[in-house]
Amino acid sequence: MTVQGRSPVRHGSAKDRAEQVFGPRTAKRVATFGDGMSYVEAGFWAQSFAWLVDFVVFVLGVGVGVIVLALVDLSVNLDNGVIALAVLAILFVVPLLYGLCFGNGRALGAVLTGTRLTRVADGGRIGKKAPWAMLIRTVLMPLLLVAVLAAAFTGGGTAPGGSLVRVSVDVRATRRLREAGITR
Repeated sequence: MTVQGRSPVRHGSAKDRAEQVFGPRTAKRVATFGDGMSYVEAGFWAQSFAWLVDFVVFVLGVGVGVIVLALVDLSVNLDNGVIALAVLAILFVVPLLYGLCFGNGRALGAVLTGTRLTRVADGGRIGKKAPWAMLIRTVLMPLLLVAVLAAAFTGGGTAPGGSLVRVSVDVRATRRLREAGITR
């Protein structure tokens, strides 16, 4: 049975079927993991807000670390070199510790936005690589952004290509996609 010249929901690509069921906005974000399973990628604003929340948590964690370091310095009178190394260590330890809290792909930012960070290969949770992912999100990505902007204003070349290893998934829309039978 066709509706207004359209094929039934069970035929066609996952994006075509998703457009019939959910509309064009959600359908544009339908993609497939490496294993062929369909998912709905989180929107730009959801990803941006999740990153912002995680970055704020990172900044607060660094602030707490610096306050603790200052209190230790008051009681022990640390050398300036030790303080500089400790601050540098705090910048890397805080995101690694925060990353330990979200091996299931749901840090505070993801929980608030209804997203989950998953592996592109199979949609699985990131697990033991979560600390590394959080370090990339909170420290290395802002540094990359600064480097790209600096290169753009100084006439630098283009950035080298890379491969996508993790993706932010819209949990609710993906669940609806699967409930509608649009999985592969």
